[in-house]
Amino acid sequence: MLFLPEGSQDETGEILDNKATTSAIFREIAQARNFKAIATPVVEYATTFTNKHVGMKLHRMLKWFNRDGEIEVLRVDWTTAIARALMKQQSPQTKWFYEGSVFRNDKDGIESKQAGIEIIRTEAFLGEVESLLTAVAYLKELGISNYLIELGHTGIFDEIVASLNLDEADTKKLREAMHDKRRDIVYEIALAHGTEKQVTQLTQLVDAYGSVTELRNYQSIWKDNPKLTKILDHLIELANLLEQSGVDEVIIDLGRVKNLPYYSGTMFRGYVKTDGETCFSGGRYDKLYEQFDEKISAVGLAFDVDVLAKHLQQVQAKPHICILADSKTHVQAEQLRASYSNAVVDIQYEQVAAEQYDKIVTVDDEIIFSKIGD
Repeated sequence: MLFLPEGSQDETGEILDNKATTSAIFREIAQARNFKAIATPVVEYATTFTNKHVGMKLHRMLKWFNRDGEIEVLRVDWTTAIARALMKQQSPQTKWFYEGSVFRNDKDGIESKQAGIEIIRTEAFLGEVESLLTAVAYLKELGISNYLIELGHTGIFDEIVASLNLDEADTKKLREAMHDKRRDIVYEIALAHGTEKQVTQLTQLVDAYGSVTELRNYQSIWKDNPKLTKILDHLIELANLLEQSGVDEVIIDLGRVKNLPYYSGTMFRGYVKTDGETCFSGGRYDKLYEQFDEKISAVGLAFDVDVLAKHLQQVQAKPHICILADSKTHVQAEQLRASYSNAVVDIQYEQVAAEQYDKIVTVDDEIIFSKIGD
């Protein structure tokens, strides 16, 4: 018996049809909004993703040594690969879209299918709005309406923690605790390094999320800190624009922290409400281009195609029709097939089970079985 490696899986039927539909709709939406397609190789050097500007962990990648002794990996991140490609091409285009898989061995499935957009050299607010509204337009076309969008910002955690003078290890530990909403660990680290006021600020930050209305009180709490109030104003402006654009629910997580070094500002995620799955994520990552000695504004997001395909609103199924024929009448059967343009049509030479089809006819159009109107 033949087996697949853990994390790999075959796919058949409906899920593949759904992924094809999500792909076709994504391309239509992206091209209509003036995004240009880009693709990168599935095999890259490990250092593209492990350098200090990107900060991904090698043990999470599918990797091997090439004949020159260098480590190669399967593409683990589109944003980083596209940044490398764009710096090589020096194209004046500012809006890009991509589709394809990423590979990581720290997830249930090692291959994840993504579709995403990248916007560079664009005014910050414009780029973020265009990213988010592209997501809104795409989800609408997919018929997915039961979702919410979460906004966050890397600058909030960075600003509050800056005065604690933590070493790299404690900063990493604190960021992980904040990510996991571990109030106890956040309190422990803050207490060891900060004042009572700083301890209170950090522990409150763990639960500082909710609607725009509920979080306006942080404008008064942080009124004496211009950096934090500026960030709040920016997030609230984004949230208001999304709500005006028809998004039913926008929440803000002030305690959200970056999971990669290159994130450097606004972060966003989309969640499907029915099961809480993340259908897209992204944000600002200006720092990513510093590895090329470039100062470039950059923002984008990636859609999880596997999640979208699962939640794709199903269109009404086409009727399944069988035409009974034989080798001598197959041409006539093929001609008859054309008259059923809005159906799935199968040609068979032998009698078939009625439950497999909505309608069974012969070449001379004699109806043998039908459970649909004629």
